[in-house]
Amino acid sequence: MSVHRGRRRAASAHGDGGHDGPDERWMASYLDMITVLMCLFIVLFAMSTVDQKKFEQLRDSLATGFGQEQSEEADTAGLVLPPELRAEDAGHAANMDADLLAAQAEVSDLEQLRARLEGALDARGLAGTAEFTIDDRGLTVGLIGAETFFATNSTELSGKAIAVLDALSPDLRGVPNEMSIEGHADQRQSSAPFPTNWELSSGRATQVLRHLVEVGGLPGPHIQAVGFGSERPIAEGTDDAALARNRRVDIVVLSDADEEVRALIPDLVGTAPHT
Repeated sequence: MSVHRGRRRAASAHGDGGHDGPDERWMASYLDMITVLMCLFIVLFAMSTVDQKKFEQLRDSLATGFGQEQSEEADTAGLVLPPELRAEDAGHAANMDADLLAAQAEVSDLEQLRARLEGALDARGLAGTAEFTIDDRGLTVGLIGAETFFATNSTELSGKAIAVLDALSPDLRGVPNEMSIEGHADQRQSSAPFPTNWELSSGRATQVLRHLVEVGGLPGPHIQAVGFGSERPIAEGTDDAALARNRRVDIVVLSDADEEVRALIPDLVGTAPHT
């Protein structure tokens, strides 16, 4: 019995000795991790503590640097924007102001032209025969209703169409802008002699263009004819009213303003057609 007890004590002394063994190496890694975490928390705590006075000074300095307000207390020596950046911002703002002024002037010119065209129609008892819309393309004069301007499946101008074009021509003749005469058809299939609605819509646009140039005296180099077939309807449905609105020819007085200026036009005018 005494021999066994002695062996157990010897084994215990060997396992719990004072020297460092392989099982205690984890302690160094553990202490390193604790140190790193402590440093992390110290940094986070320092970042969460804001000096209100310094923060206000920074805020005032930035505001002064961007030209929003003047501050007598804040030191702006190191925070004022460089002259070239201030000049660039000022130039950008000036360009935006110039574009807005140009867009306002363009809208004013288009509205004056619309008023003259409406007056010309009214003077001949033709009020309501056209719809007027101003958008980023320019001024669109919509000749709505094929039965008013063309016979069914025909490109021949009716008497009403000739009267409307003759009323519009004098004011359109004095406009230096490019113009686009755009023909449209409803979704019904065309019949002979027109294989498709492309030929029908293009033929109607061409007839309007020829009358404006050959009779109305508009300059040929500034005008074009386009046929869109039935691809750009403005009314949904198959009832007579919807079909009539989709059978149309548009006279588009194209704006010659820059793209940046034209993009501002829709915000300066109403979106509903003026009739």
